[in-house]
Amino acid sequence: MRGWWREITGLVLPVACGGCGSPRTPLCEDCGRALYGTWPCRVRPAPEPAGLPAVHAAAPYEDAVRAVLLAHKERGALGLAGPLGRALAGAVRVAAPPGTGVGPLLLVPVPSTRRAVAARGHDAGRRIALAAAGELRRTGRSCRVLPLLRQRRAVADQSGLGARQRQVNLTGALEVPVGGARLLAGGRVVLVDDLMTTGVSLVEAARALRAAVGPGIPGFAHMSAAVVAAPPLSFEINRN
Repeated sequence: MRGWWREITGLVLPVACGGCGSPRTPLCEDCGRALYGTWPCRVRPAPEPAGLPAVHAAAPYEDAVRAVLLAHKERGALGLAGPLGRALAGAVRVAAPPGTGVGPLLLVPVPSTRRAVAARGHDAGRRIALAAAGELRRTGRSCRVLPLLRQRRAVADQSGLGARQRQVNLTGALEVPVGGARLLAGGRVVLVDDLMTTGVSLVEAARALRAAVGPGIPGFAHMSAAVVAAPPLSFEINRN
């Protein structure tokens, strides 16, 4: 019910830019440039957790980009899924350029907790992943979204936890349902999320996929990850 209500209100309420609040547009030109106006970069958190796939991000998590992500995720500005998907698609293109790997791109979203999805009324990460897949298909890439990962146990709220605490909180928290692993055969796997902070969510997602599939699957030889945004320091570390 809550998700339906947000869909309707997004159509009838006055529209303002999710980044700066400018009227009559869901995303103004300046905020759009901040979100997807530059070439995505490789990002590395500090410290970089073991098992983290190569991650590319579209934009630093600051100012307008931070506002747009929060507006979509926490305030139900569902019309921003398209621009955020465009930004994520750009990061996916760099993480898995044409001619690498085998078969279609398989975007696997990092899942939010059931509690978070219920509180927000929508699954923000999955919505952005679907928008990104649509953008990639429009530009000629074969692409599917496979929401295979699920929570196998409850986890604490990540906000306020340090890198080590987050790792303890998330290790072993995800799994692939029985039979789901076969869907990953024959494609190039890219983990996707809206935001990378410490990287431990992506580490756990990669671990769960590898545990389900086992060795010898071609798409896992170069498994990578793509996110809309990462902390500015993650970009700076990669330049050094």
